[in-house]
Amino acid sequence: MSAGQALRGQQQKADALSEAEVEKLRDTNREPNDRVQTFMHFLDERTDKVRDLAGKPRQPGREEDIHDAMEQFVSIADDLADNLDEYSTRHWDVRRSLPKLEKELDKWATALRTPADDERYDVERKLALEAIRDLREDSAKMLEDQKAWFALHPPAKDSQGRPVNE
Repeated sequence: MSAGQALRGQQQKADALSEAEVEKLRDTNREPNDRVQTFMHFLDERTDKVRDLAGKPRQPGREEDIHDAMEQFVSIADDLADNLDEYSTRHWDVRRSLPKLEKELDKWATALRTPADDERYDVERKLALEAIRDLREDSAKMLEDQKAWFALHPPAKDSQGRPVNE
C-alpha cells in the first residue's frame, strides 16, 4: 500500500464520524456496554440514511450519497469490531450488549440491500454486508466465550450488588 492510499484510508475513517460522534465515543470510553450501544446507534443512522435515500425519488448525487453512507457504515463497523476484539482480550463484560447487537445485524443487512444494484456503490455494499457477517460471527463467539469466562470469574459487585468496573 502506498503512503497516499494509507492517508486516504485514514481520511475516510476520520470522515465516517462527525466531531460530535467522536465526542460521544470518548464519553463512553470506560463503559463498554454503552460504547457498543453508541456504535450501534451510529450504524442505525447510516442504514437509515441508505434506506431513506433509496426510498426517495432519484436526485442527482443520490448514488454517491448511498456509496458514502455505506462506506461510513463499513468504517464504523470495523471500529466496533476492533473495540469488541479489545473487550474480548481484556475480558470486559459486554454480555448485555451482544444480544442487542445480534438483533440489529439482520435489520442493517436488509437496509443495505434496499437500494437497487448500482456499480457506484455495489462494492461498498458488499464490504458492508461482509462487515455484518463478521460482526455476527464474532459477537456470537464472543458471547459464548464471555458466558464461560464470567461463569468461572464472576465480576466484582458493590454493596448494592451492581457490577464494579475495574
